[in-house]
Amino acid sequence: MIEMPPGVTPAKEGFGNVIWNILGQTYTLKQHSEASMAWHAVFPDGTFVPPHVHPTQDEFVYVLSGRYDLWLDGKDFVAKAGDLVRMPKGIPHGIFNKSGETATSLFWVAPTRSLKELFERIHNLPDPQEVVRRAAEHEVNFLPPPA
Repeated sequence: MIEMPPGVTPAKEGFGNVIWNILGQTYTLKQHSEASMAWHAVFPDGTFVPPHVHPTQDEFVYVLSGRYDLWLDGKDFVAKAGDLVRMPKGIPHGIFNKSGETATSLFWVAPTRSLKELFERIHNLPDPQEVVRRAAEHEVNFLPPPA
């Protein structure tokens, strides 16, 4: 069991000093336990997470700055600073920054499952195909591109 110690993760630091670079985005781990995991995300303009499904995790995004275009369960949405995006387990979703500026947010999942291990395995991995393959090994299933 992963226990979470009490304390504060400073604004510019990662929990355990963990920071990942995943396909042009920066994820700074803020909290990690068996029950949940949270990370600060920086999405430069033009970066995205393609449509995928977490069959065993609920995922949330609290937008701190900028704007995200979202695809949730076949519908389009926009989330701006102060909005909370809810992505229940089993619901396909994609997150896109088409805003012309950097977007920042706090992401979290519950339960954690093996998402931390996935992020460790895809940190600095430049090949999107390999990211998709490794993600499937950690209960994150990317959808095929539209025809």
